[in-house]
Amino acid sequence: MENIACNGSENSQTSFYLTGIPSLQKSLFLPVFFIFLLLYLLILVGNTLILVAVVAEPSLHKPMYFFLINLSALDILFTTTTVPKMLSLLLLGDRFLSFPACFLQMYLFHSFSCSEAFILVVMAYDRYVAICRPLHYPVHMTPQTNTALAASAWITALLLPIPAVVQTSQMAFDNIAYIYHCFCDHLAVVQASCSDTSSQTLMGFCIAMVVSFLPLLLVLLSYVRILMSVLRINSKEGRSKAFSTCSSHLLVVGTYYSSIAIAYVAYRADLPVDFHIMGNVVYAILTPVLNPLIYTLRNKDVKAAILKMTCHQDPKSTGKP
Repeated sequence: MENIACNGSENSQTSFYLTGIPSLQKSLFLPVFFIFLLLYLLILVGNTLILVAVVAEPSLHKPMYFFLINLSALDILFTTTTVPKMLSLLLLGDRFLSFPACFLQMYLFHSFSCSEAFILVVMAYDRYVAICRPLHYPVHMTPQTNTALAASAWITALLLPIPAVVQTSQMAFDNIAYIYHCFCDHLAVVQASCSDTSSQTLMGFCIAMVVSFLPLLLVLLSYVRILMSVLRINSKEGRSKAFSTCSSHLLVVGTYYSSIAIAYVAYRADLPVDFHIMGNVVYAILTPVLNPLIYTLRNKDVKAAILKMTCHQDPKSTGKP
C-alpha cells in the first residue's frame, strides 16, 4: 500500500477524530464522565494498594503474589492508555489525536491486553504446580523462573501487535480520519482508512482469536489437571483448601473472558455502532476495576496486608490464598 492519504497528503499529517459514542446525548456527557472517572480512580487506587501491599509485606513474597503485582501493574497501564483520553473527550470535547499518538495508543492497548492474557496463563501454571506437584513447587517456581515467565509474557505481548500496527500505519487516510470509537482500536482505525480494509480486518481478527483463545485453552488445560488432582484428595477439607487457592484466579479469568465475549458479540452481531463501541469500552474497564476487588475480598492474605498498611493494624491472616 502507498503511504499517502486519500487527498494526497502524507499520513504524518493525518489527524484522527474520535466520534465517541455517537448516539450519546450531550446532556449525558457529564454524568458518563463522572462514572468513567470514578471507575478509573477505583482501578488506580485498588491496583496500587495491591502493588504496595505485596511489595511491603514479606509474607506475600511468594510466586502467586509476584504474578499478581504484574497483573495489577498491567491493569493500571492498560486503562491509562485509553481512559484519560475518553475523559478528555467527554469533559472538554477533545476528540482529535495526531497520527503518532493514535498508533501509539493502538499499540499499547493491544500489547497490554495480550500481556494480561499471558500473565493469566502463567498464574494458572503456578496454581497447577502448587496443587499437582506440591513437593516440586519450591524447585520449579524459583525467583529466577518466576521472573523469566513474567518477562516472557511481557516481551511476547509487546512484540505480537507490531506487524498489525505497522501495516495499518501504511494504509491511506484522509487529512481528518473519522474513528467511530472512544479510542484508537485496531479495527476502528482500519475502518477509517480509504484503502482496501479486508486483509487488515482479517489479520486483526486472526491475531485477536489467537491471543484470546490460545491462552484460554492453556488455562483450561491447567485447570483440568488441577481438577483431576483435587478429586483424588480423600478429605473434604483438603479438596476445599485446594479449590480455595484457585478461586480468585478463576474469577479473574472468568471476568476477563466474559468482557472479551461481550466485545466479540457486540462486534459480530448486527447491532448499531454504539453497541460495538460500548462492547470494547466494557472490555477496557470491566476487568481492571474488578481484579483488585476480587483479590481483596476473596484473598485474606492480601486483605490483611492492605489493612495492616492502611490502618496500621496487624490483623491475623488465616492463610487462605
